[in-house]
Amino acid sequence: MLTKKQQRLRRSRQTRIRIATQGVARLTVNRTNLHIYASVISGDGGKVLATASTAEVEVRKSLGGSGKGGNVAAAQAIGKRLAEKAKAAGVEKVAFDRAGFAYHGRVKALADAAREAGLQF
Repeated sequence: MLTKKQQRLRRSRQTRIRIATQGVARLTVNRTNLHIYASVISGDGGKVLATASTAEVEVRKSLGGSGKGGNVAAAQAIGKRLAEKAKAAGVEKVAFDRAGFAYHGRVKALADAAREAGLQF
């Protein structure tokens, strides 16, 4: 019997294999109860080009004193921030890697905010 985490990682492997054949940068998301993390990773060498998370000091201040990073508003802020950093690094097109998480709620909010800020995927 697979654990919940093993099931998610199994699902994510399929996506990573498909994205690797495309040869484009990938926007990967990791979600925990308290925070959401996102990175843009280059398609050729696997180098991290841009990253954003609710654990960053500036983001926590902007979210308010409680630093709530586990909600949709925080995910939207991270999507916008990541898109700006990625564009500064010269990345316009990415493949969205949801890492086995359902495309719903915070993951969807992050993707939509990144699209609105100018990333294409």
